[in-house]
Amino acid sequence: MATHFSCTLCGNCCRDLRLPLSIDEAIRWLTHSGRVELFCEAIPWPEEPPADDRQAHYRRERSFVATSGALPVRVVVTLVASFNGPCPNLQADQRCGAYETRPNVCRIYPAEVNPFVELDPASKSCPPDAWTADQPVFIDGGRLVDAETAALIDVARSNAVRDVAAKQHLCALLGCHTASLANEGFAIHSPDRDRLLAALNAVRDAASTPQPHTVAAPWSFVSNRRATLDTLTSIGAPCVPAGDTAAFDGSYLNFFPAD
Repeated sequence: MATHFSCTLCGNCCRDLRLPLSIDEAIRWLTHSGRVELFCEAIPWPEEPPADDRQAHYRRERSFVATSGALPVRVVVTLVASFNGPCPNLQADQRCGAYETRPNVCRIYPAEVNPFVELDPASKSCPPDAWTADQPVFIDGGRLVDAETAALIDVARSNAVRDVAAKQHLCALLGCHTASLANEGFAIHSPDRDRLLAALNAVRDAASTPQPHTVAAPWSFVSNRRATLDTLTSIGAPCVPAGDTAAFDGSYLNFFPAD
């Protein structure tokens, strides 16, 4: 079954967003457009997954090794351009004012970067007339028709793997060592713009230089769910309730109501 799509220039996809960025894109965004935050989640990783677990290996490549007390984990850090209302680059005619330098995720939309997420028009902000059968075919038989978009997705996936070590270094520089439990939400760190920009430039410049071995700082969890906090505590993983500003000065984006 084919999925048809064409942009209608409605501008809906350019409002109230959290855009995942590469290291280079985050530097560009901070320099020209707005703020960037770190969305951190951790996956308990007591043992390596089976060789045929493709989804686990996908996440493994995009995460770094850490510990949370006695619990081995892998931490996923996403650099996110956050804004409420219209994108700072959105013009009055609904066109992008930074079209030539827009983030890769904007170029890919509405396709999905994660190969385990299927495109669902109902989950997108585009109006119904963007998906009608008279629009060009976008996906046919599960495959993207547009070769340029497919190539951009490959770039996004490669960048996510390439940036892992730099993100680990970035967290160490900024002292960010609190994460959500994966699939329950995100622990959000919002460093000062100038401090974050300096740290990003430092980790990018250091990427090609061998770094001295250092002992990684332990990570803690934050959650709004009592059952999660109790379970993590029982297995020796330090954790704090969402809203405990004395223990965690970031914010928590929850996927589930507090229990």
